[in-house]
Amino acid sequence: MFMDISSEMIHALLPVYLVTVLRASTLTVGLIEGLAEATAMITKVFSGALSDWLGRRKLLAAIGYGLSAVTKPIFPLATTIEWVVAARFLDRVGKGVRGAPRDALVADLAPAGLRGASFGLRQSLDTIGAFLGPLAALGLMLLTRDNYAMVFWIAVVPAFFALALMVFGVAEQERAAATLEKPKPRFSDAWRLSRPFWAVVGVAVVLTLARFSEAFLVLRAQNVGPAIAIVPAVMVVMNIVYALSAYPAGVLSDRFGRQGVLIVGVSTLVFADLILAFTTSVPVLLVGVVFWGLHMGLTQGLLATLVADTAPAELRGTAFGVFNLASGIAMLIASVVAGALWDIYGPVATFLAGAALTAMALIGLLALLARFAEGNKHVGSEHGHD
Repeated sequence: MFMDISSEMIHALLPVYLVTVLRASTLTVGLIEGLAEATAMITKVFSGALSDWLGRRKLLAAIGYGLSAVTKPIFPLATTIEWVVAARFLDRVGKGVRGAPRDALVADLAPAGLRGASFGLRQSLDTIGAFLGPLAALGLMLLTRDNYAMVFWIAVVPAFFALALMVFGVAEQERAAATLEKPKPRFSDAWRLSRPFWAVVGVAVVLTLARFSEAFLVLRAQNVGPAIAIVPAVMVVMNIVYALSAYPAGVLSDRFGRQGVLIVGVSTLVFADLILAFTTSVPVLLVGVVFWGLHMGLTQGLLATLVADTAPAELRGTAFGVFNLASGIAMLIASVVAGALWDIYGPVATFLAGAALTAMALIGLLALLARFAEGNKHVGSEHGHD
């Protein structure tokens, strides 16, 4: 939660800071954001398996938190785009390094009967940080009269508090030696994954290409014309809607099947992109942001669930590694292309392209569901995967 507060205080302001203070192009913003998020996703592929192999989850988690914490002071000190790129890259490497080992550490420490509640609490705190950070940035920008450097310096504090909690507040359980004797991580088994799994990956990649970085929501807010101090409110609204919709989406998918919820979620992104493409006022902009957050809540957990549904139990680790790798590469491409479209044709073209790609993802999803309808009438059920 504390690291999320720190990161989101910076990330909510960084796109506008890059464009207005450091005079970066929108293409540069897209490249930075795409590289950052792709780095985090790709690093996660290796860190979880490495923590299994080393048997040292806390060590890797602490390294990840530490790397993110020590990069935070670079943001207020940076005077060039290159320094911001370096800081953003290292921060996301830290996120990727800590993500899987931290979740594995939660599983190790949680009593078996409270494991679900433990992960629920972790997700709740993560989401709280995701909207408290932009909210804090909004208030501090108003108080400091748009002093970016001051806000960035204040954001350093919760980052180091998070690191201290990990180092001094968490004790890793000793694991039996037998559990440490595991083969080295490998991805050669990826070719054994089923055709339904690869179809899910294909739909997810197209959808990720359509759903470029949230940095473009911030830039769109600034483009529409509110005061710079109000721009972080976009991320607050988006994350609140995301948090409120994710759990009900999961419940509905368990009860009625994944397909309907996922189709509604993908369709919602089309509406979000169209609204954000043509809006000229703040209220309409916020409606588009609400739809964007609703899309995130309805789809992100379900895509991961579909990966689990379509992958054999013994290959689920490999499956999620491949899924994260493909999503990371797609996010990098999406953000670079979105930035280039914005620079050449403007924000309308960027969001219309997103709507078109989302429609393609929806068509692909419908084709996928039709193809596997016989064996996957209830994909979320115990026997609903190929």
